[in-house]
Amino acid sequence: MSSADPLIIANRSFDSRLLVGTGKYKDFDQTREAIETSGTQIVTVAIRRTNIGQNAGEPNLLDYLPPARYTILPNTAGCYTATDAVRTLRLARELLDGHNLVKLEVLGDAGNLFPNMPETLDAARTLVKDGFDVMVYCSDDPIQCRMLEDIGVAAVMPLASLIGSGMGIINPWNLRLIIDQLKVPVLVDAGVGTASDAAIAMELGCDAILMNTAIAGARDPIRMAHAMRLGVEAGREAFLAGRVRRKYYDADPSSPTEGLLPASHSTASQAT
Repeated sequence: MSSADPLIIANRSFDSRLLVGTGKYKDFDQTREAIETSGTQIVTVAIRRTNIGQNAGEPNLLDYLPPARYTILPNTAGCYTATDAVRTLRLARELLDGHNLVKLEVLGDAGNLFPNMPETLDAARTLVKDGFDVMVYCSDDPIQCRMLEDIGVAAVMPLASLIGSGMGIINPWNLRLIIDQLKVPVLVDAGVGTASDAAIAMELGCDAILMNTAIAGARDPIRMAHAMRLGVEAGREAFLAGRVRRKYYDADPSSPTEGLLPASHSTASQAT
């Protein structure tokens, strides 16, 4: 992505509009290769599931993805209450030497991993007051997203479809409503399955996309990381270019109509 079109989140500037998770890869080496191939600059890490220094003696993800190269985005995956989420991100801030950019995720159901919005709103209020720059995984409800913006979050991250489902964007109209009414960045989070899903999200006007399973769960994660990079870039370019207007039941020839040679008469018409 061109540096002339940066992604701005909490006064930080990024060239890439693709954010990538670090779970579900076979090992940290594959994680590093996929992250490098994707071109991402923001890497999200589940503090409850991944060692970034809290477990001494175990392999540390930061040895493979150094904070000097990547912006580490700690998240609260696995948290089901506002209290647990806030505690987790305060721990992450200590581990990352005062790092304030975080992803809030408060789940409501272990089966579908849908967000618990009352708990999410509660946690967001506490974290913003505590000085965090909060990016929030949330439902694709325009009203809830506006409430999050009013709280002062850095970005909203409505799901396209259920986490890990690969079903793509279920309700593009809700996403457009959210994009059109909010001033903070809007990122699709969850549900992307392939590069065309990423392109569609960006064509709708999303500022960026966060994904994990779509890359890590692919038959060839490294190749899919490259495909997703291209999908995000193509979708953003198409959005900026502006698509041709849809005209239903009304064709418009793509070639000029002036100066055409006269149509030849058919044999039948000549015979008459």
